[in-house]
Amino acid sequence: MKFDDRCFDCLLSRVSLECRLCGAGEEKTREVRESCAALLEELRHEPLPNPQIASAMHRQAYRMLRSSDPFAALKEESMREAISVCRKVRGTLSGFRDFVLASIIGNTYDYGVKGHTVTGDFLSYFRKEFATGLAIDHTGRIHELLSRVVYFTDNCGEIVFDRLLLEELHRLGSSVTLAVRDAPILNDATLSEAQALRLDRFVRTITTTGCGCELGVRPDCMPEELADAVDSCTLIIAKGMANYESLSEYSGLPPVAFLMAVKCEPIAEAIGVPRGSKVALLRAGDR
Repeated sequence: MKFDDRCFDCLLSRVSLECRLCGAGEEKTREVRESCAALLEELRHEPLPNPQIASAMHRQAYRMLRSSDPFAALKEESMREAISVCRKVRGTLSGFRDFVLASIIGNTYDYGVKGHTVTGDFLSYFRKEFATGLAIDHTGRIHELLSRVVYFTDNCGEIVFDRLLLEELHRLGSSVTLAVRDAPILNDATLSEAQALRLDRFVRTITTTGCGCELGVRPDCMPEELADAVDSCTLIIAKGMANYESLSEYSGLPPVAFLMAVKCEPIAEAIGVPRGSKVALLRAGDR
């Protein structure tokens, strides 16, 4: 997806959050916001997917704040909470659709999206959202494509629920290449979180998306191992909105299963669902 005018305020709200997380004062916060706003104005009309524009803005904010990981404490907190909730709910899950839905509910661990709040009682929230179900449910068709999977993760906390789905994929005999962020950006999961959860037990290999501090997926940055896996896989599983925004721009891909909670109006309109919906959307391959 390309930059939408409504993205401007939402992205700057994340910069404000990064400033608060770093303990920046009022003057520093204003300086960082003004610099990031100027960069957005410069890039917003460039022919770039929105995640590339957002990534450039966040890298600038991190440099000005002298922090490589403003979300470190929030990531640790979300991981602890998600592990506790998963222990309580995993026994209630049965079958591929349940594990997909659980991983999508985990996608709501997303800080700084304007108008979206991470609940303080995630167990109650999980149970309510699980009962609500999916607004788009292509899990039956997705299930038929699980032979060789490339799985792009998104947030910390969420990756704990991804582990439940990865265990199910392993049980079903899927050969999975798992791709996490190359370096910290927002609260996205990196190699350290994947290793801490021992996700290597359920996948063929774990790699990164490349490009360092970068949201979404950029084919020009993929490590060779990941690019080869994409070329030969039967299905891409893409978690979250940034992966949707980038992968929806590219052609020549295998089928892509977009698994996400829809937290903003531009993406809700693009997909055709109300904001707040949970979707398991399969896009047919075009290679």
